[in-house]
Amino acid sequence: MIDRIREDTLHLMKIPGLSGHEEQVRSFIKEELKKIGLTPFFDKFGNITVTFPGAGPRVMLFTHMDQLGLIVRKIEDDGFLRFERVGGVPEKILPGLAISAISKNGSALPGIIGIKSHHATQPEEKYKVLSYRDLYIDLGMATAAEVRANGIEIGSPVVYKPSAEVIANENIIGTSVDDRAGCAVLLEVARQLNSKTNGPEVNIVFSVQEEFNLRGALPVAQKIKPEIAIQIDLLLASDTPDMKDFGEIKLGKGPGISMFSFHGRGTLNGVIPHPVLVEHFEQTALNENINLQKSAHIGALTDLSYVQSVEDGVASIDVGFPIRYSHTPQEMCDLNDLVGLTKLLVSALNSLPKNINLIRD
Repeated sequence: MIDRIREDTLHLMKIPGLSGHEEQVRSFIKEELKKIGLTPFFDKFGNITVTFPGAGPRVMLFTHMDQLGLIVRKIEDDGFLRFERVGGVPEKILPGLAISAISKNGSALPGIIGIKSHHATQPEEKYKVLSYRDLYIDLGMATAAEVRANGIEIGSPVVYKPSAEVIANENIIGTSVDDRAGCAVLLEVARQLNSKTNGPEVNIVFSVQEEFNLRGALPVAQKIKPEIAIQIDLLLASDTPDMKDFGEIKLGKGPGISMFSFHGRGTLNGVIPHPVLVEHFEQTALNENINLQKSAHIGALTDLSYVQSVEDGVASIDVGFPIRYSHTPQEMCDLNDLVGLTKLLVSALNSLPKNINLIRD
């Protein structure tokens, strides 16, 4: 199992898939599901769903395929590109960033976000964070016509230059750990559920556009009408010098659950997990001898915030893995946390009581 999760995570991290442009990621996941012997369903948004029949509460287990990045806003006459951000891209990391612009045929064109030469930078400029609107992408091309001849147009997606590698202690670093690691986990969960003979109906969903507007998973939930929704995403690690006051999540110490999330920056949304599901995951972790971490903080948000309100309400919980350096070009997770998360999910699903009471009276 650990080798499959490692291989899938590293492969998925190297596939470009900006929000709304997940085609290449979807193609890989589709083929992997077919190898398992599953028949995936696709909708107009581009979400992927596979259903495992069962008895008891209907479960939606989901994670997102897309990644954040940039989109071309304007092509200058001299070939430089102006852009908009797609998702929570931190502006402070943009100058000098290596990127890949994705052409019409899906090929990746290497480039860089321009940065003023250090030798020409004035003292008052050295500690200033530039607005992304003052920046530009350099593909090494001399004219707008050359750029367009290479398949780049207004609206073309741009991502951090894809990278993925394993460093010390089975830690994985690179682009889009958020949430290609989650996709790798759900592929492994699908492999293990494919032979299940009991438990609830489980709908595994690989969703789109989470980084853009959090609503890609919503039409799937409206179709499935789940009674339980389990969302897989990152948990912010608090074990680096700059994060020690943020919480208690540590890399390599196991999967975790979110006890409270709230964006608090424009999007007044978040999730407080259903207490019955919290208890179930706590008991499952205890039974499986898995260390279960917990987080509670503002500043992050997932598409579960919208899924939880479908129909007459969905019992919901965010479950995830620790991550360092989120939304940067070099995110980090621990492979062993992904393995622990897979075991936790499979066991929690297989042991879910058929008559579980989710009504809070």
